[in-house]
Amino acid sequence: MFFATLAGCSALPERPERQMMYDFGIGVVGPAPSDRGAPLPPIALAAVEPVGALDGSTAVLYRLDYADGRELRPYSRARWSMPPAQLVRQRLADRLGQRRAVLVAGESVALSRGKEGRPPSVLHVDLEEFSQLFTSPTQSAGLVRLRVTLADNTLFGEKLLGQRLVVVQRPASSNDAPGAVRALADATDAAAQDVAEWLEQMQR
Repeated sequence: MFFATLAGCSALPERPERQMMYDFGIGVVGPAPSDRGAPLPPIALAAVEPVGALDGSTAVLYRLDYADGRELRPYSRARWSMPPAQLVRQRLADRLGQRRAVLVAGESVALSRGKEGRPPSVLHVDLEEFSQLFTSPTQSAGLVRLRVTLADNTLFGEKLLGQRLVVVQRPASSNDAPGAVRALADATDAAAQDVAEWLEQMQR
């Protein structure tokens, strides 16, 4: 009977491996530094729009550029806590909010009008790439590509002020899902800094 019990136990299915859930961490935890200069005009930040395979997906994605860089592959047991476009918007709002008020595009006119009675400029962001790029089996980087568009609200609709393509890579500390997450978080922070500096130049 004892041996029969052991045999029955060995036939039980193995417990599935736990799926890992990732985000960018807690972000800003303290007040902005006091040496940032005068506050900048408010900005209305629209929802970040994902492009292609990024639309609604929470998979942590990678490409094997040395084999077929056109194929996006998901890590089987790693997911983002929310779609990457939402994570990127949070980081952008955190960075831009260090020196200006960041509003949600479409908020009430009374809330969003600036000192001169005009609504703030609107920042649109398209998330075109958000993946770990392997250039060899042992070397990879987090790759983020954003297309940012700045526009003014007018009586006749939005007026284009400028557009910029932001492409940032940051090396991965390991060639796996945790390495991808850290590299993509670092690349997103760098991209947010690039966007903030571009906005300051555009609004001088």
